[in-house]
Amino acid sequence: MISRGPLATFVARATAHDIAVHSLEVTSGGTTLASAGAPWRGVDAPHRMYSVAKSLTALLVCELAAVGRIDLRDPILRHFPDLSTDPHPWLAQTTIADVLSMRGPHAKTTYEESEPDWLASYFRVVPTHRPGTLFTYDTSGSYVLSALVERITGQTLGEVMREQLIAPLGDARGFRMITGPDGVGHGGSGLVCTPRVMLRLAEAINADGVWQGSRILAPETARLAARRHNDASMQTWGASLRAGYGYGFWLPPEGGWMMFGLGGQIVYGDPSRDVAAVVTADAKACQSGDQRLVDLLLDALGNLSGAETELDLDLAAPSHTSADARAIAGRFAAASGRGQPATIDLALSGESCTLRFDGRTIEAVAGSPHRFALADLGDGVATAGWTAPGVLQVRVDALGDDIATVRIRVVATADDAVTIQAQGFGPAVDPSWTWMGDYARIGS
Repeated sequence: MISRGPLATFVARATAHDIAVHSLEVTSGGTTLASAGAPWRGVDAPHRMYSVAKSLTALLVCELAAVGRIDLRDPILRHFPDLSTDPHPWLAQTTIADVLSMRGPHAKTTYEESEPDWLASYFRVVPTHRPGTLFTYDTSGSYVLSALVERITGQTLGEVMREQLIAPLGDARGFRMITGPDGVGHGGSGLVCTPRVMLRLAEAINADGVWQGSRILAPETARLAARRHNDASMQTWGASLRAGYGYGFWLPPEGGWMMFGLGGQIVYGDPSRDVAAVVTADAKACQSGDQRLVDLLLDALGNLSGAETELDLDLAAPSHTSADARAIAGRFAAASGRGQPATIDLALSGESCTLRFDGRTIEAVAGSPHRFALADLGDGVATAGWTAPGVLQVRVDALGDDIATVRIRVVATADDAVTIQAQGFGPAVDPSWTWMGDYARIGS
């Protein structure tokens, strides 16, 4: 790291938790304090933002209310009469405002990822409690709001979001909205866009909806979304996410507002200090890593002291000592383990490695990021290093429609045997990426 200010310290602390920071951009009063991205990531590279989508969907709903096309006090069922002919009384009482503020009648998200009817599930699943009473984080509620936007406007959620939020900020590169299995825009988790456009949106929200002299949002929209509408103190995601919830927005105890997505996608604003910040990351390899990342970021933003424009981000990579390397090549069969492939192929040397198992090929070069593509992970980067005598560490960072990390350790301390542990982290990572086993060489 070239600079050792609070933002550089934030990156270093995140890395120590095995959190890969993909991009970081912070402005204050229109001045850039930091703007950096890891190789093949960065502020101009489209990135899956996961539940940040909830916040943008909420803004669109508030915009519809601002122009009189809906009333937030309307029962949500008023707009979906075809999906519930005999509604439960608590569902019938649920208002649009209840859904926006996570005060709906369901204890959790009503659909399963593998099911085809995500929208209908919200109206089919029996409620657990009266609406307007409890904070229950419910992605299916945001999915219903996505469908509401589509029904009111007659457009897809992606079209509305592009026209009203993304294009006016001048950066629609790579923007898209992933859809659910029933064709509704996934306003609960499906947002893909550049971190740069999210920073501009944060600046607009801080300025009551105006960015560089152009009105992006009605002034009441930004104020309404970032106002406290619910008490989130019963949930267990840490102090920074317990202080309060607006309409699709988290309200940290230190002040300001925040959008928050799985894996460490964070958009933050504080109008009182005119600070805006965006972080994209992969924190899944650290238990509760995304919540840890929030705490680390808020601590850094509370101690801003000036520009850190020379901040560097590097992809997380194992250390490497050439003297620890072993040269190994051949096919190996599993002798024991848990969930392990029956056979593996290895070609390891001092500087490069190739691992093949389950029809997958991973190639990495010690000390140098190697780009790759895997059918089930998408595009990514692999790094490797010999970290102890006969011990090779491989790390795979993938960034496709889903964000994933794979860690592999190969222990080659005997001529004809290797022990391997593989760990896969991410919302859509196949369980076959996580295994361990002891292997013996096949043949000479």
